[in-house]
Amino acid sequence: MMKRSILPSVFSVILMMIMTFNALTLKGQGFLHPGIDQSAKDLAEMKRFVAEGREPYKAAFQRMKESADKEFTIRPHTHVLRGPYAKPNIGGEDLMNGARMAYDCALMWYLTGERRYADKSIGIINAWSSRIWDFDYNDAKLLAGLTGYLFCNAAEILRYTDAGWKPASIDAFSHMLMTVHYPLLRQYFPTANGNWNGAIIHSLLAIGIFTDNREIFSNAVDNFLHAPVNGGIFKYIYPNGQCQESPRDQGHVQLGLDEFSGAARIAFTQGVDLFSIGDDRIALGFEYTARFLFGENPHCYCTISEREKRLRDNYEYVYRHYAAKGVEMPWTKRAADSLRQKAGRSVLTAVRASFSSPMANKGAPKPSKTAYISGATTVPSDMEIPAGSVILEPGQSIQQALDALSGKGLSLVLKNGIHTFPQTLKIPSGITIRGEGIHTILHLDPASGMREAMVNADIDMHDVTIRDLVIEVSNRTDPGSDPNTNRSFKSGYNRGGILFRALREGQMKNIALINLTVRNATFDGVHIAGAEHVRIDRCDFSENGSSIVPGPRLQHNLLLRHVRNILVSGCRLVTSPYGCGVALDHCDTASVTDCEIARNGYFGLLVSESRNISASRNLIEANDRSGVMMEFLHRGSMHVKVHDNVIRFNTGYGVESHATTNLSVSNNAYAGNGNQEAQEKIGRDKTIIMQ
Repeated sequence: MMKRSILPSVFSVILMMIMTFNALTLKGQGFLHPGIDQSAKDLAEMKRFVAEGREPYKAAFQRMKESADKEFTIRPHTHVLRGPYAKPNIGGEDLMNGARMAYDCALMWYLTGERRYADKSIGIINAWSSRIWDFDYNDAKLLAGLTGYLFCNAAEILRYTDAGWKPASIDAFSHMLMTVHYPLLRQYFPTANGNWNGAIIHSLLAIGIFTDNREIFSNAVDNFLHAPVNGGIFKYIYPNGQCQESPRDQGHVQLGLDEFSGAARIAFTQGVDLFSIGDDRIALGFEYTARFLFGENPHCYCTISEREKRLRDNYEYVYRHYAAKGVEMPWTKRAADSLRQKAGRSVLTAVRASFSSPMANKGAPKPSKTAYISGATTVPSDMEIPAGSVILEPGQSIQQALDALSGKGLSLVLKNGIHTFPQTLKIPSGITIRGEGIHTILHLDPASGMREAMVNADIDMHDVTIRDLVIEVSNRTDPGSDPNTNRSFKSGYNRGGILFRALREGQMKNIALINLTVRNATFDGVHIAGAEHVRIDRCDFSENGSSIVPGPRLQHNLLLRHVRNILVSGCRLVTSPYGCGVALDHCDTASVTDCEIARNGYFGLLVSESRNISASRNLIEANDRSGVMMEFLHRGSMHVKVHDNVIRFNTGYGVESHATTNLSVSNNAYAGNGNQEAQEKIGRDKTIIMQ
């Protein structure tokens, strides 16, 4: 008998918000105007603060006035061309400068009532509306995304005040948005670094509001929540606050944070709260980044970049928003305080009428503790080297040492450094392979032409432990500064991590993987078939499983096939580009607990033709299909429990099951899975998933 899940109150509130929003969307509710960065009430409050001479708004007004009063030459272009690193750059700077000036001048018109500012803003918008045809080169989508919302903010103020903007010109601007910007942006660009999709979503929300197109607005909100690859908020900011571009440079990280928070800000104006979702996910990203910029070293599942380690002017609104909601952000406050004396528009537009009545203090945002910290660490928890161990420096033969230790129950200790080996390692029975932590890196020489880093030496391999090291499966050990350039989904190589295969169930025995990191395999990260007593504890398997042969959705971060007596605990199983975090196929008696299973390109946890499976206390988030899937192939699975998990913002259902016998689904906290009210799809039908 299947038990229904219970929604804890906090997640119920979020879910109800999303359900309410969807219902309003279906009814075609009109937008609030003006209503992009600020509503009419917010603008009026801002104007009152300036008129009263209240600081910091009076000084910010003076700085913006100085900028708006500068002589400005409008230079519209028919074709705007901007390539990588601004080479070429034909019209790109002119467009960006024009959009910024148009917004500044529209605000100055509102604050002062001086027609010259309205005329200047209108002149810029009209000139571009009548001239531009298209964008081209590498940065086309990004540039359109970065400028669209600036123009729309200016236009929204002008249109809904007595600015003298003529209806024909308003129509021409709308025509530009819908024929130049929108066609370029509507397909998004989630495979670029996440700041691109953040900017695109930011502008599409603004375009939807200005043109009164609820469908555009709703689609942008959906992409904010559910976009694949790098494209949504949960793909960009991880549960600990680390960002997708943290290893790249802090300039791009702050740009991405600015764009996603800017999008959330527009949605908030229209009554849709994207700031509080995911444990105040935007706040976590800002705090993590500001903390690093001020000299702290938060844990990063990467080498966090020291490049462009300077503050951008994008902290004021986020600090004000969360402060009004009772969320403490000490690092973001410090950043905003340090920037405020030089800022103009960002200070003024951070005013919300609703912020005058702050909520009770809720404390600082809390990063997720699920599977945090997992994988190889700087200092392993178990540093004791057993007597009789063999210790190897990089460059010495690992295979020779393995062969010599075979069956002796001893340890092979690999010292820190890059251990490049010439051919696939064949792992014998009765051995422990241990490193010194995250700086012990094993790498199969690409010149070998071989696929797997490790395989079992014998078909009945037993009593093997691998721990406290990194298996880098990419064809290079230096990932470079751009996290998106050499990702496994871009492929160019065919390599797998650990592949242990037997010929019958239970033939291999007693396999333990502990504090192990396996990453960047185009095949499976870890694939074990035909074993019993498998323990996988505090491991980090990420970015494994690409679209190489035999095809996408067949390779995963962790694939266990015909395995029984399994414990997967405290693991990070994330960001498989085309596969699942965990796939259990014909398995018997498995527990998956306290794991982060997130951002995978297929299902989070996939259970196929298995029995006696339990998934509990996991964070299952932002997977591109359902969070947990029990699929039917021939007989279906049986005796499955899915309980006490946080399952949220997966593109499909929270839990989906087809013809599972004796399924219990209970006490899971759901939020924002899919676009429908139902968070579960539980059926007795023998539906076969076709894709």
